[in-house]
Amino acid sequence: MIALVFPGQGSQAAGMAADVYQASALARDLFAQADEALAGCGLPAPLSQLCFEGPDDLLKQTEIAQPALLAASYVLYRVGQAKVGEPSFCAGHSLGEYTALVAAGSLDFAVALRLVRRRGELMRDAAAANPGSMAAVLNLDDETVTSLCGQADGIVVPANFNSPGQVVISGEAAAVSAVSAAAKAAGGRGMPLRVSGAFHSPLMASAAEAMATELAAIDFAPARVPVVQNVTAAPTTDPDQLRAGLAQQVTGSVRWTQSVQAMVAAGVTTLVECGPGAVLTGLLKRIDASITGINVNNLDSAV
Repeated sequence: MIALVFPGQGSQAAGMAADVYQASALARDLFAQADEALAGCGLPAPLSQLCFEGPDDLLKQTEIAQPALLAASYVLYRVGQAKVGEPSFCAGHSLGEYTALVAAGSLDFAVALRLVRRRGELMRDAAAANPGSMAAVLNLDDETVTSLCGQADGIVVPANFNSPGQVVISGEAAAVSAVSAAAKAAGGRGMPLRVSGAFHSPLMASAAEAMATELAAIDFAPARVPVVQNVTAAPTTDPDQLRAGLAQQVTGSVRWTQSVQAMVAAGVTTLVECGPGAVLTGLLKRIDASITGINVNNLDSAV
């Protein structure tokens, strides 16, 4: 059994999917659709140009990174679809959940691009209004990190349960620093992350509320393949649940460890990561090393 997974923000890089664009008529058509979908949305250049040429300082901007990464990841999937085969589950890390919904037939590609462009704008604005920070806490279990967050003064929560021994925390800068110090005292390690906001925390509440309104106006189809949602770590094909999960994940935790474990428990033996980089494949090695991880991140791996 195969699970198809898609990376989240941070995996983007200039040049992503450029080789498949050069070699594949399907890729060129999909990027043309992406450029058309976001025409008039205020991008500094066509989305395809940003994917291929960057520069990296633009690709790091949340409102550009999100549609660019979705487009590149989906194109890599479609070009490699015949080789990958039919998945039993789809999932994506944070932003990647939108790509998973497109691959599973629940969301239209152009609609998803416009949604994540708006999502990025809303998250950018929430970060400006409510500044915060994030840090990776290493070498402590999920329960310990959650407890340390609960004991801290100020707003700080587990944002990403990435793998055993790696939990990202998010919230007010002072509270994040305090939990990082407490983690060190408990035998762990806190590493500040270079991010533009306290994502997946209550500081994103304004973005979550506005995103719920955006999503309410969108038609979701039943997914052809069950999608394992970030906030529940459970699979569903139900359109209303899929919509609700996207709104909740803006402030909710990405339960990636639990999502992968749920797919493995259901019989998945191979995880195929479609998109730039290999972040999720790397996490898989720490979640369950018995599962095969495959990357589709360039032309050679897609065809």
